[in-house]
Amino acid sequence: MNYHSPVLLKESIDALAIKEDGVYVDVTFGGGGHSREILSRLGENGRLFGFDQDPDALENVIDDARFTLIPENFRYISRFLRFNGVKKVDGVLADLGVSSHQFDEGERGFSTRFDGDLDMRMNQKSKISAKEVISSYSEEKLAEILFLYGDLRNSRNIAKTIVEKRQEEKIETSFQLKEALQKYLPNAVEHKILAQIFQAIRIEVNEELEVLKEFLLQMPNLLNKEGRLSVISYHSLEDRLVKRFIRTGLFVGEPEKDVFGNVEVPMEKVGKLIVPEAAEIKVNNRSRSAKLRIATLKRKK
Repeated sequence: MNYHSPVLLKESIDALAIKEDGVYVDVTFGGGGHSREILSRLGENGRLFGFDQDPDALENVIDDARFTLIPENFRYISRFLRFNGVKKVDGVLADLGVSSHQFDEGERGFSTRFDGDLDMRMNQKSKISAKEVISSYSEEKLAEILFLYGDLRNSRNIAKTIVEKRQEEKIETSFQLKEALQKYLPNAVEHKILAQIFQAIRIEVNEELEVLKEFLLQMPNLLNKEGRLSVISYHSLEDRLVKRFIRTGLFVGEPEKDVFGNVEVPMEKVGKLIVPEAAEIKVNNRSRSAKLRIATLKRKK
């Protein structure tokens, strides 16, 4: 598949424990690899909804009466499913992060390998692009997102350099940003540090962590009693949110205990953390950081 090689394909779909007549959602449709696998396991009365806000993904729509593609951000999953007459579903799959296609299209600005406009918007109708972040954010705000979303210890120095360089000339392309920050990019770790910088900006542009939180909070009310949630994440910020929500139903703090010392949490994990095997990583190097977590609604005692 040229658009995107689906990661942990069998494992993530097995995780959904698909019922032939069930209703399922692939909230990160992309190239449709995961969706096609779900459809192959559904009967004629099953239904699948796909979400993708990237106009490029809409060209991959699957011609199948059981399938509906919704061109929206999955933070609005419940709203748009209700619009389509669906209140509860049997399973939800999320393959987070950036698709291979988005990385490989230089003009989208996601990649450190190609020169292109500093864009990084997954939804190209969004108002804020990477260009706005680099050209207008304060030094303090830039330092904050580089530290929080990129785990960059020298975030303050990098932010200071960006502000200084943009006063000399506009920073509007990937390679201009790379050139401006050259002193922080020694050959041995250039790709790693650039990837962290680009990740931080991309997360800010697309509000990725806020979107993930809003999405997860809807799961307890959206899933049927034995419904499954299958989430593939690619960096620790995402994985930590998913793990914590499954364990506690919260993103910070701990759930309150009742007078008997028990806690009420909406979901529970299914099985252990799953990561790609060496054979998959060899074929698709981008799968190397993938982590799959599976959850279902907590059974009432």
